[in-house]
Amino acid sequence: MKKVPQLTLNEAVAFVKDGDTLLQGGFGMTGNPVHLMHALAETTTKNLTFIGNNVGEVGIGGGRLLRNGQIKKMIGSFFTSNPEAVKAAQDGTVAYELIPQGTLAEALRAGGAGIGGFYTPTAVGTPIAEGKETKVIDGVEQLFVKGIRGNVAFIRAWKADTAGNLVYRMTEQNFNRAMATAADLVIVEVEEIVAEGSIDPNEVHTPGCFVNYLVQATLTVEDLGSSASVGKGKKVSEDRLNMAKRALQELKKGDVVNLGIGIPTLVADFITPEAGIILHTENGMLGVGPEPADGGGAMDYPVNAGKIPITALPGSSYFDSAESFAMIRGKHIDIAIMGGLEVDEHANLANWAVPGQPLLGVGGAMDLASGAKRLIITMNHNNKDGSSKIVPTCKLPLTALNNVEMVITDLAVFKYIDKKLTLIELMPGATLEEVREKTEANFIEQLS
Repeated sequence: MKKVPQLTLNEAVAFVKDGDTLLQGGFGMTGNPVHLMHALAETTTKNLTFIGNNVGEVGIGGGRLLRNGQIKKMIGSFFTSNPEAVKAAQDGTVAYELIPQGTLAEALRAGGAGIGGFYTPTAVGTPIAEGKETKVIDGVEQLFVKGIRGNVAFIRAWKADTAGNLVYRMTEQNFNRAMATAADLVIVEVEEIVAEGSIDPNEVHTPGCFVNYLVQATLTVEDLGSSASVGKGKKVSEDRLNMAKRALQELKKGDVVNLGIGIPTLVADFITPEAGIILHTENGMLGVGPEPADGGGAMDYPVNAGKIPITALPGSSYFDSAESFAMIRGKHIDIAIMGGLEVDEHANLANWAVPGQPLLGVGGAMDLASGAKRLIITMNHNNKDGSSKIVPTCKLPLTALNNVEMVITDLAVFKYIDKKLTLIELMPGATLEEVREKTEANFIEQLS
């Protein structure tokens, strides 16, 4: 069996050259090769095209390269977690390209498999699709996406043997597995290196043939950024709780459910083990349990797509981002409950961008909105200025076309019946007159 060379951090980063395309594994700071990134930040290497789910956090991981001016273009899914990346993009100081999270994972997998590209319905009809080739396949309009490869990939694994076989820990598989296949040179930052034969072949996540070099580096709490510990920052009000409870009524035993950020996360607080509902998180886990009661962080627990440490219920499983989004695109997710900025009469959703505000990321929203069997939106009925969020036609950048099934607001529940927006229920304390007055869109009334 081959022996994979072990390098120092400084030796490893010397392989990255000016103008290279650098793939960086991780989801947020979970599974992030932070030591390699920081070592690269100590060099003069510049004009990099950076590809990762996000550009680290402020001053951490890819964020340190950005701060140094070493990145000429960033390609990823969710830059909002690093305000400096958002500012650089909006100021035009760094070029950028947004790619839906699942599309990014699949593009990496395609690139690693020598596949030129693929078609997907994700992002059709949205600004992401502008100027891109589309094709109708089996009656569904789909967008062509090229496979992605890089010159060098920096990834992180938990354990490696001297043959380069890798094992990841909990949700740290995320983008690391696909990126390990999709670069000309793959350098792995790893917590522990063991002797050949010490890892059961059944436990290997990435075979050694993909790995060129290993670097041993010990993870610390400081390396985890916002995932270091559990944050108790949920906004809880009676209206928000009522929306979450109403959404819960749509779930049944055995459903596989993905919960978006904001109000949808509150649904999890009402799910009991007896309910038999299986929560999915797009960064690679089925069977999501509650936040750790001891306040522990990502050193000890898996992390969800909101970068919050969680627990694993009995029967849970871990996988990488590509497989996670294959579940979504393949219609294995029964229900996605998401937040919204606008929903219109045509069941279109806008929930990822507000012009002029420091938000820059699609994340997995476009994939989930087009891939889940059912899409339920929870949101306030009106904006802070009193304007309606249920509108005749969405004015904000679209997330998905014609896919919303139900809208639950603090005032009302709407469903699309025969493709028509239909009021089916009033929320506690709301009146029909109030809903009529505060809803800009036209709707049919079918109250029981």
